[in-house]
Amino acid sequence: MFFGIEYSTWWFLVFGAVITGYAILDGFDLGAGALHLFLKKEESRRIALNAIGPVWDGNEVWLVIGGGALFAGFPVAYAAIFSAFYVPFMIFIVGLIYRAVAIEFRSKEPGKIWRASWDFIYFFACTTVTLSLGLMLGNVALGIPLDANHEFAGNWLDFFNPFSILVSITTLALFMMHGAIFLTMKTENRLFAKLTLLAKNFTIFFVIAFVLTSLYTLLYIPHLSDQIRSNPQFFILPIIMVLAVANIPRQLTRGQYLWAFISSAVTIASLLATVAIEVYPFLVFAPNDPANSITIVNAASSEKTMGILLTIALIGTPMVGLYTAFVFWTFKGKVKLDDMSY
Repeated sequence: MFFGIEYSTWWFLVFGAVITGYAILDGFDLGAGALHLFLKKEESRRIALNAIGPVWDGNEVWLVIGGGALFAGFPVAYAAIFSAFYVPFMIFIVGLIYRAVAIEFRSKEPGKIWRASWDFIYFFACTTVTLSLGLMLGNVALGIPLDANHEFAGNWLDFFNPFSILVSITTLALFMMHGAIFLTMKTENRLFAKLTLLAKNFTIFFVIAFVLTSLYTLLYIPHLSDQIRSNPQFFILPIIMVLAVANIPRQLTRGQYLWAFISSAVTIASLLATVAIEVYPFLVFAPNDPANSITIVNAASSEKTMGILLTIALIGTPMVGLYTAFVFWTFKGKVKLDDMSY
């Protein structure tokens, strides 16, 4: 135990924090790609690509850390989740690969067809990755069927249920809003004005998608709000999220684009924190037989392993955070195209 809290709970918090960091950082990269085709001019698309160019690959580091954290701290959950989500996860990985290839290859040739093709691949890859993330998140929150050996006992087509599809669409809307806000901080003139308008429109898109998902949850999956209902102090998270979303168009109108971006990041963090609270202590809930569920207790590594992992996390995670902050500070400001640009 550490400060009176079990190691497994601490590691659950560490894993959640890392996944939240990934969602905030790679979220605006993926969102910028998902809205790429809304930008019609060649120069506008190049500026948008170069806005994320210095940071997108570094942001993926948080995904690697998250996978490592799950494998090291909760190996049983790692095995169950990655085998159950094999198909959507492979689609996710292929999407990440094609996103990288599209960014690097797009400007290798000047032809319009060449660049238009890679623009579409870039858009499609980012959209697919985002929808896959939302689909997996929705099914983890909802639960997946497991047998007594904690192995997947369902069909991957069952992942396409109404709740998870709504979560996927909400995730796409959230990332597009997040990406548009980020791009407003990196652009100027007419492109800047267009992105400001897109950011406001995607905020509306997110609010509509979120409200529909919330209504569906309350009507058909009420157990996903049990923790907040039984612990009123957690109601602060939905309040924070609503205030953060409401603050986005306010800050965009005032020209405070960094604060709008921070509000968007707070929205992502509060949403994931709410999901974490509702699923705790389960890592994978088995609706077919709750006794087969994977929890932070029956999935955890040994106490000694957990203690070592927490020590490493206390040292390593802040270092990655400082490096990330350094990269963003180095490449701060508006994008200026030159001969070395994408």
